Amino acid sequence: MNFTKADLQKETSYKTSRSGGKGGQNVNKVSSKVELLFSIGSSALFNDEEKLLLTEKLQNRLNKDGYVQVICDEERSQYLNKEKAMERLTSLLTKALQKPKVRKPTKVSKAAKAARLDSKKMQSVKKENRKNDFGE
Repeated sequence: MNFTKADLQKETSYKTSRSGGKGGQNVNKVSSKVELLFSIGSSALFNDEEKLLLTEKLQNRLNKDGYVQVICDEERSQYLNKEKAMERLTSLLTKALQKPKVRKPTKVSKAAKAARLDSKKMQSVKKENRKNDFGE
C-alpha cells in the first residue's frame, strides 16, 4: 500500500447535493450530501498490476464511467461527510489490495487416527456388552 489520504484527495473529485434525513431547515438549504468519485484507471498511485486487481475486486462499485463511487450523507456538515467518504474509500482500497493467505493443506496425524479408531472400538464393545442373550 503506497498511498496516503492526502495522495488520494489529490486524485478524487466531489459532487455535493442536498440530502434528506435529520437537520430540519438545514436539509432544505445546505448541500451536505457528498458523492466521492475516484478513477482507478487514471490514478498515478497504483501500478498496472494493482489497478487490474482493484478493478477486478471493486467491479460492483464502479459506475459506467469507470469511477469508484462512495456516497455519504450521514452527517449534517459537508466537511464531516467528505471525511467519512474519504475514510471509506481508503478502507475499500486497502481491503481490495490485500492478498489472502494461501491455505496450507494439513493431514491428520497417525496418533489422532489411532485415537479415533480406539474410541470407536471402545464404543462398539460398550454397545456389544449391552446386548442380552435370551436364546441360551
